[in-house]
Amino acid sequence: MSRYLGARAAQAAVAIFLALTAVFFLVRITGDPVILFLPLDVQPKDISEFRHLLGFDQPVWVQYLAFLDRAAHGDFGASLRYRVPALPLVLHRFPATLELAAVSLALVALVAVPIGILSAARRGSVVDALGIAVTALGQAVPGFWLGLMLIWIFGVWLRWLPVSGFGDWRHFVLPAVTLAAFYAAQIARVTRSAVLDALGQDYVRTARAKGIREAGVLVRHVLKNAAIPVVTVFGLNAGQVLGGAVVTETIFAWPGLGGYILNALVGRDFPVVMVGVFFTSVIYVAMNFLVDLSYLWLNPQVRYH
Repeated sequence: MSRYLGARAAQAAVAIFLALTAVFFLVRITGDPVILFLPLDVQPKDISEFRHLLGFDQPVWVQYLAFLDRAAHGDFGASLRYRVPALPLVLHRFPATLELAAVSLALVALVAVPIGILSAARRGSVVDALGIAVTALGQAVPGFWLGLMLIWIFGVWLRWLPVSGFGDWRHFVLPAVTLAAFYAAQIARVTRSAVLDALGQDYVRTARAKGIREAGVLVRHVLKNAAIPVVTVFGLNAGQVLGGAVVTETIFAWPGLGGYILNALVGRDFPVVMVGVFFTSVIYVAMNFLVDLSYLWLNPQVRYH
């Protein structure tokens, strides 16, 4: 088991390193930020001085090594736009995104898993057909369109819920539903498929032959064995929710990290982009590491190997 945990921890560290490396080089493909932040009538001498001040006059590999050295000490540089350290700027907005993601994932778990279990338990029924139709619709509808429709129905027409801002629980409803819809549909379909697969196993037929009630079979023998693919997909979705929050935060004017990083990328504010990618990578890798840990409980073979 210790070898398993050590291997997963090493993979997590490598994944974060590769993510930082990739974004370091990719953001530089977008162009020279020095030209963007200086006036149009600036003199060539001023451009050279500003580029030297930011360290952009060094070879790329020198900039890369300097970046890794600073990042190892928690220093990602100063924002090119605001002239203050990039890390506090991102930390100020990160909690709002994290709260929205947590509420969305809670909705996914509380809604999608029961729908998948119920649909599988009543395969071929009206309930099953309705569940399949709803999940297919959830995966087909674009998130931005769903968000706009929710704003129009519940914010403009009925006026039940606020359509922008960050405050009490009512501000979470529309953006959380918008963000959770696609992932809930996906988890529901995976849950249904996993439960149906478990219901067809020999140990389930043996339990039924012993006279155990269907509810007992489902709870004692099916759910734990069906949980592995569901937990795997849920862990992947947990990281993807942070990326998907960009569109949702833009639609609902949510003061989170997604829209802020998008604006920083458009404005070529490299340090802010770096910090945002770092935190997103850490959360994504951490969720996958927790999924790997859950295998120790769900799959005894992992513990023994």
